[in-house]
Amino acid sequence: MTTPAVEHYLSINSIEVIYDHVILVLKGVSLNVPKGKIVALLGANGAGKSTTLKAISNLLRAERGDVTKGSVEYKGQRIDQLSPNELVRRGVIQVMEGRHCFGHLTIEENLLTGAYTQPLSRGQLKEKLEKVYHYFPRLKTRRSSQAGYTSGGEQQMCAIGRALMAQPEMILLDEPSMGLAPQIVEEVFEIVRDLNSREGISFLLAEQNTMVALKYADFGYILENGRVVMEGDAGELRSNEDVKEFYLGLSSAGRKSFRDIKHYRRRKRWLS
Repeated sequence: MTTPAVEHYLSINSIEVIYDHVILVLKGVSLNVPKGKIVALLGANGAGKSTTLKAISNLLRAERGDVTKGSVEYKGQRIDQLSPNELVRRGVIQVMEGRHCFGHLTIEENLLTGAYTQPLSRGQLKEKLEKVYHYFPRLKTRRSSQAGYTSGGEQQMCAIGRALMAQPEMILLDEPSMGLAPQIVEEVFEIVRDLNSREGISFLLAEQNTMVALKYADFGYILENGRVVMEGDAGELRSNEDVKEFYLGLSSAGRKSFRDIKHYRRRKRWLS
């Protein structure tokens, strides 16, 4: 009996990214996001996670970057030459690192900007807002507050809610836990899991918080120095000794010292 092929919503095929025509940042990165799944893109700061997401959403040129090799496909069609606006219309939305809410607008006004690509009636807009408030009840209580005066967690929820207003099929989520308290991180990731299971939205999330990301993801890729150095089922990666030792300073022998971790990083055992 043959196993049915997994339907990939998003496929990144051996892409290279160069900044300023000189600096090679991504070196043959390939990954897949199946339909209806959560995929984590993991790695330390500077590993190339955000660059990978910007290569998918075609935001590199604003930073003097270019995809010089490889291709990006969505539902079997190449999208690496489309504008970010065209990608939004196709259902691919990126939530940027740092949230990037419009600080002078209210939470509700921020959410409404997410629906600008769609000609909706007042009733349809209200229905969309109520869906966002269902998933993010905190936002409903702060709907008339200026976004710039809300907490980091509320701004992150606002950014994801704004993406939800555009009726996404795929959300690229960049560092959702950055600067948030652990309890708020768990709350945000629980909402991501709900959106995935109830709305069928696929997620590719770039995250430094490895253990939290792998707790909620179905599959993971680990980047280092612009290359994919490890990939696998999230549960297998979470229990992998190399992953635990590299990211948490933990091994079967217990917690290691910072000096040991520095030595481990110099060895780069999983690249050999």
